[in-house]
Amino acid sequence: MDTMQNNLAAIQEYYGKALSGNKDLQTGACCSCAPLPAAQQAILAEIDSEVLERFYGCGSPIPPAIEGCTLLDLGCGSGRDAYLAAKLVGPHGRVIGVDMTAEQLAVARRHVDSQCRRFGFAAPNVEFRQGYIEDLAGCGIADNSIDVVISNCVINLSPDKRRVFSEIFRVLKPGGELYFSDIFVDRRLPDSVAQDPLLRNECLGGALYIEDFRRLLQSLGCMDYRVVSKRRSELNNPELAARLGQARCYAYTIRAFKLDCLEDICEDFGQVAWYKGTLPDAPQAFVLDDHHTFYTGKPMLVCGNSAAMVQETRFGKHFEVRGDRSTHFGPFPCGTGPAQSDDDCACSSGCC
Repeated sequence: MDTMQNNLAAIQEYYGKALSGNKDLQTGACCSCAPLPAAQQAILAEIDSEVLERFYGCGSPIPPAIEGCTLLDLGCGSGRDAYLAAKLVGPHGRVIGVDMTAEQLAVARRHVDSQCRRFGFAAPNVEFRQGYIEDLAGCGIADNSIDVVISNCVINLSPDKRRVFSEIFRVLKPGGELYFSDIFVDRRLPDSVAQDPLLRNECLGGALYIEDFRRLLQSLGCMDYRVVSKRRSELNNPELAARLGQARCYAYTIRAFKLDCLEDICEDFGQVAWYKGTLPDAPQAFVLDDHHTFYTGKPMLVCGNSAAMVQETRFGKHFEVRGDRSTHFGPFPCGTGPAQSDDDCACSSGCC
């Protein structure tokens, strides 16, 4: 068994047998403290407690406007986010959860029929498949078949992240979205940390340096991603924190789109975007990322990448964009949001 399989087997053992619930985690890295939107909070009240108790996540990676979508949840575990998404995609949408851990999937599968009845659906719209997020073809996920991919504090666990992201962009439809939460670090971790079994299992040892993440996406053809939120991860374990040394860990929520037209910096084509206010849960404003909030009816100058993200995706019907790329005015004057504390930093991905 090679190193990759050894690492995957250790993670399966940890999340399948060593942990009986999220209270057994030894740090706060894999435990979300980010509040869910009100609509999602209401759905949680409809989800069985067994599913919730086996949830290990660091964010709330379910984007808006997913009704009718085909959504893929990578590392779905006991199914909390998959069931949240199942309610939101509705009876005409579909959710596929993929996980490698049999014990976690057993919990998720036990509740398929009862959850969908509770949601008022005539037939289940969610299914769970056992497999590896590095090999979605092996799970039967076809090219260009998925509208939205989500994941919650799982990709850091993979020993081959390039394969994971390559698979994600293979299965996404053109204009489809990756929207995920995970742990990132502010520097490259030494091998002694990256190979520490407990740090790896607790979502810390495998955390990507955020700049290496940017470079990885660009090497796969995704030239721009957006940070939706970022907060400092509290480890709550002095011994494990000491092993990390000076490295700082953050829980990011990130979105990226499968769009061929994106460029590696923001370019100015004189484009203007208006949000129509037509998303049911966002009548006043739409948040694209940590420094783009579109207020209903208010025109906003945007770079070419931002224009594409709101025009050439499922959000297109909710926006009006004027201008095209026929005239170029140079780099777009980029800027981030207002200054915030380090624990809740609105940090841009290098895009406008």
